[in-house]
Amino acid sequence: MVWMVLTHLIDWWLISDYNWLHSATIMIFDPIGASGFLFISGVSISLSYKRRLMRVNDSKDYNRKTMRNSYLLRALLVFLVAIMYNSFIAITLKNPSWIWTWFVLLTAAVSLFIGWPLLKTSRLFRIIIGILFWIANQIVKVVLIPYQGVPNFYGILFHFFYHNISQDPILVFFPFFLFGTVLGDTLFTTIFSNQSEEDNRRTFVQKFLKPTATIGSVLIISGILLNFPSFLFRQSLSWIIYSLGIDVLLLSLLVSIEKFNLIRVKKSYKFLFYYSYYSLTIYLAHNLLFFVLLEKLNVITIWIAVIVTYFLITLLFRIIYKKLNSRASLKAQIGRISLILTRKLQKS
Repeated sequence: MVWMVLTHLIDWWLISDYNWLHSATIMIFDPIGASGFLFISGVSISLSYKRRLMRVNDSKDYNRKTMRNSYLLRALLVFLVAIMYNSFIAITLKNPSWIWTWFVLLTAAVSLFIGWPLLKTSRLFRIIIGILFWIANQIVKVVLIPYQGVPNFYGILFHFFYHNISQDPILVFFPFFLFGTVLGDTLFTTIFSNQSEEDNRRTFVQKFLKPTATIGSVLIISGILLNFPSFLFRQSLSWIIYSLGIDVLLLSLLVSIEKFNLIRVKKSYKFLFYYSYYSLTIYLAHNLLFFVLLEKLNVITIWIAVIVTYFLITLLFRIIYKKLNSRASLKAQIGRISLILTRKLQKS
């Protein structure tokens, strides 16, 4: 969410003469943007799935069918929100084709649907499926690009799989979600164990920290060397590999910081909590900032405006959290609605 707000504000508020700054920002921060969002979503879904399985085993009122229905209803609600958001964009641009565009929210929703049956499979199988998606993307893109905008069957296929190819198409970004579930599984098995704290930390280092740090570093180096400097350009194969490496390495670093109490996490990262808790709310509401300083700022004033905006957003959601708490969190409300609908389905 922080990355999204940054790149959008630079894109919207910067005078067109300085578009190179937006391009440079995208090149630097893009690996932790949509790919990072879907990757960490996969980690989160995996951890939630594992904990819910434990709840199934410990509770008579909560079973696998309830868990499945709740998950799929949540995915459906996210999908509906994504289509409504896309519809708003389509109305704004006066182009109905934008209703089906792979903005990250639509990609996340479809990833949730595709990911559900795969959560029950082995980590190796999910890794293979993710790689196959990327191989398929390289082939499908080459075949369909000539038909972009052509009103025939292949043109429809291009629109379905890509439409605006600069966004977050499912063939490219679903594997980030899937690989996130793999890391989530690994993280769950190393953290939630019956070992002593000292043994648990040792297990964490051996089975999570060392493998993820090594894999992340190898992926980054491989992405850079595969086709330099294409790793800086979105959706090239080298960028995909490089971005996954960045995501894996950052997760390894951030979890290790918390695991070993290197920083007082709850206090130091409190401001980031609001960007997570209100992530869907921010995703939808931040578009109102488009009109505030449209193409008014230069390369110096843009940074002042961005810093002030971050401060105001954080302050606003701090106040909202104290006054409204979860009532203003679209993510929390989707979770509640899905649970209510699940219970109604069970009673019917």
